[in-house]
Amino acid sequence: MEIGELQRVIKERDYKPELVKDYFLKLVEEVGELSRVIRKGKTFENSQSDTIKGTIDEELYDVIYYCLALANIYDIDMEQAISLKEVINKERTDH
Repeated sequence: MEIGELQRVIKERDYKPELVKDYFLKLVEEVGELSRVIRKGKTFENSQSDTIKGTIDEELYDVIYYCLALANIYDIDMEQAISLKEVINKERTDH
């Protein structure tokens, strides 16, 4: 699934602009959970489980989810933002 498609799916099922602060707090919470699983080094690939529950994989998805939910609230096309930011990054590394 591409970023734009995921962003549309999230907007269809979870779009509540009045909860912007809650989305941000959830993002911060998910970053904390990501930090915790990174310290443990548990990924889906190296786990003994058939689920991503409790893995870096899961927490990275959750961080992306809330980033995209916030982008939806501010009507930001993340595919466009990524492309524009990559131009800036390329210019910075080319000098």
